[in-house]
Amino acid sequence: MKFIDLFAGLGGFHKALTELGHECVFASELDPTLRQVYFDNWGIVAHGDIKRIVDKEKDSIPPHDILCAGFPCQPFSKAGKQLGRDDKRGTLFDEIARILEFRKPRYFILENVPFLAKHDNEETWKYIEDKLVSLGYKVNHEIYSPQDFGIPQHRKRIFIVGSLKGLEHFSFHEINKQKTTLVDINQFIEENPKQFRSLPKANQDCIKLWQKFIDQIPKETKLPGFPIWGMEFGATYPFERSYPRKLSAKVLAEFKGNFGCSLKGLSKKEQIAKLPSYARVTKAFPEWKRSYIRQSRAFFEDNKILVRDVVKEIAKYPSQSWQKLEWNVGDNERIITNYILQFRASGVRIKKNDFFPSLVCTNTQIPIIGWQNRYITKEEGLKLQSLEGLALPSNDNAAFKALGNAVNSKIVKLIAEKLINEIQQPNKINGVDMLNSQQDSLIEQHETA
Repeated sequence: MKFIDLFAGLGGFHKALTELGHECVFASELDPTLRQVYFDNWGIVAHGDIKRIVDKEKDSIPPHDILCAGFPCQPFSKAGKQLGRDDKRGTLFDEIARILEFRKPRYFILENVPFLAKHDNEETWKYIEDKLVSLGYKVNHEIYSPQDFGIPQHRKRIFIVGSLKGLEHFSFHEINKQKTTLVDINQFIEENPKQFRSLPKANQDCIKLWQKFIDQIPKETKLPGFPIWGMEFGATYPFERSYPRKLSAKVLAEFKGNFGCSLKGLSKKEQIAKLPSYARVTKAFPEWKRSYIRQSRAFFEDNKILVRDVVKEIAKYPSQSWQKLEWNVGDNERIITNYILQFRASGVRIKKNDFFPSLVCTNTQIPIIGWQNRYITKEEGLKLQSLEGLALPSNDNAAFKALGNAVNSKIVKLIAEKLINEIQQPNKINGVDMLNSQQDSLIEQHETA
């Protein structure tokens, strides 16, 4: 069957469907670097802006049986601003709908972040589902992560399927039967990769400093599961019933900011600059933020005699993200470099070495293999997206951005082989069904004999 690949990226949909014997007849991708990579991988020239194509060159999109699209997820991501359809990228679903209405492919498979189903009190999902149903499609959806199918990456995505012929033949339950709890991260890690990027010395020193912090905590004291916000060590600014911007400079002068620094004798602007970035709000703190502040301050008070000196060193970091620690390994061994690491805006994250965190489209959050003191390689990234063997942009930043935006090809293949299970329809010549004509001729020959 023929398919089109919209917002194609590296071609995760392409890989899955061609492995099932289907043919790509059209692709679109806005990024010129990825268009070149798509050609290098698949020998197909991907078109550019799909919105322009639908507006002005709709006939250039050929008839097809399957529409595939991993449309932009940033407007609906919990990590973004969640503008949804108010973001111009969020309206790109409407271009998909216009193609579905124009060409009426039998099937579609769409992919996005799971929060799409909950965005704007589920109004976004209702809009999408109602539109697809109005076009004659029976629609269903499910959320999957590569780890569900033996791939050590935690990356939940919503997969939306549709069929003009109904979905009586299809069930996500059948796909769920292929889930496994057997995940071996070592099969996805190279012991001696030919090319890799070592962790910069500054990052290594940061890890050593946080290791020193952990070493000061008595073994019988449980390390926090909540994010440790170092800026709260010694801070006293109000956050429960009021917040700094609501107070005058005179009142705020009685409190302390980052790492216990005095706010006395400063202008209001200078006082605000001495607060953690997340405390410079113009409205009340949400409960989750109040909880982290409360717990971080209490943990420091309980251990300040032990950690006071190392905290002074942590306070010297210009980046507040390096002044936060997310210990996500529970009561396991307290050696940071034994684990999978990430430097994130939310802090230095320490994760168990059974799954990689989700690959994202920023090179500042590339997962780190702590015991090898290096970032994962591009080849390891391809494995985590089930895209082994594909070419990537030569630039590391562009390569990991592409991997972070890619759809996992294995999950698509599992869905597609259950969704598209019908026999290829016969070709017609001059209106004659050639397959049935050939069958009738064979029957006549058999009866004559």
